[in-house]
Amino acid sequence: MSAAVRVAVIGAGAGGLCAAKHLLARGLDVTVLEMGTAVGGLWVYDNDNGRSPAYQSLHINSEAAVTAFEDFPFPTGTPLYPHHTLVRDYLEGYAKHFGVTDVIRFGQHVTSVTPSADGGGWRIQTAAGLDEQFEAVVAAPGHQAEPSHPPFASAFTGTYLHVHDYRVPEPFRGKNVLVVGMGNSALDAAADICTVTAATTMVARSPVLIMPRLLFGVPAARILGRIERRWMPWPLRRQIRIALSAVVHGRMEKWGLVTAKTRTHPSSHPTLLTHAAYGRVSFKPDIAAVEGTHVRFEDGSTGDFEVMIAATGYEVDLPFLSPDLVPVTGRRVDLYKRIFVPGRPGLALIGYFNVAGGANISMMDTQAKFLADVLCQQVRLPSAEAMRRDIEQEKRDLRERYPDRPRYGLELDPLQYRAELDQVRSDGASA
Repeated sequence: MSAAVRVAVIGAGAGGLCAAKHLLARGLDVTVLEMGTAVGGLWVYDNDNGRSPAYQSLHINSEAAVTAFEDFPFPTGTPLYPHHTLVRDYLEGYAKHFGVTDVIRFGQHVTSVTPSADGGGWRIQTAAGLDEQFEAVVAAPGHQAEPSHPPFASAFTGTYLHVHDYRVPEPFRGKNVLVVGMGNSALDAAADICTVTAATTMVARSPVLIMPRLLFGVPAARILGRIERRWMPWPLRRQIRIALSAVVHGRMEKWGLVTAKTRTHPSSHPTLLTHAAYGRVSFKPDIAAVEGTHVRFEDGSTGDFEVMIAATGYEVDLPFLSPDLVPVTGRRVDLYKRIFVPGRPGLALIGYFNVAGGANISMMDTQAKFLADVLCQQVRLPSAEAMRRDIEQEKRDLRERYPDRPRYGLELDPLQYRAELDQVRSDGASA
């Protein structure tokens, strides 16, 4: 591909912005199509594109220094874990600094991406009437916009909402609330509302290890980074994490939870178990049955709840791409190195992963740099068949490493992933 190709980037969140930045820096003709009127994606509270799950108290859960793009640090004085308003400001500053803002077309809801009739690129159509040809398309609309609801949601007759629609605690004042899930958004919502509810109960559908956010005055992830090594077997890493968590929280069983014995996506919170110590939050195992507002849990206990908040993850939604173009299986997109569609040159996605113990924003930067190498023909990709074999191997690896649950379809080990990209660069470096 020559340096004069036209590239459409779908989405002006972190993934779309860094993809556009790296492609612009290589001299490509970039257009960013954003369905709303703001830069920042999920970090824009009440984003008018309707896709943001941001709640009023949201902060990043990875340290700012490791979250930032490689060549654009957060401003001096930024807290270790900045509020969503500061992250939005950061992304807006990034877009302006690198000239990305100038190439964004706002109010462009992409409805269709299809191969050009002549087979030489891609046709994009939007609800606003845009109908244009591009030689390459980078889709980065995010994967936290289409809530995944639990099977018992329809049986609950009280107030039901997915955590995607949670914003502030006040509507739950004085109510008995059940929060389903133990991911970071579930922990945030429960810690938020428990100071105003009559009672807040959390459902742990599987074993969990809640890591502290700070340890000895520094981010716990920083300490783990100094202790853990790539050569360490997972059982040893698990024991290290259990020990660090126990220093602050004690054993999970102390709180009525079950300590995870397999790899799980990390959950962390600075105050949730303190709230549990004060009796504001309690825990239950998975739900066995729901009848109206009455809930029976797998341990035989029951409870009546006025509100259910489901923090049960998100479906992968790519409505502008045919499943024939981009296969989606459950909550997983079948992509080579999480970016490329085998047999579809010029079509790529950014941001379809959940980093295990790392920072999603900085990983998008890693992906965008690799994408730019490929589109500028500095790195050659393997054949479509070789890409498909690699995808199948990655799926087998995920099944071996993580529990057989939908949430792990996008799980990504950052150290291993970066090493894999470096290997592809080495194998496919152009002369």
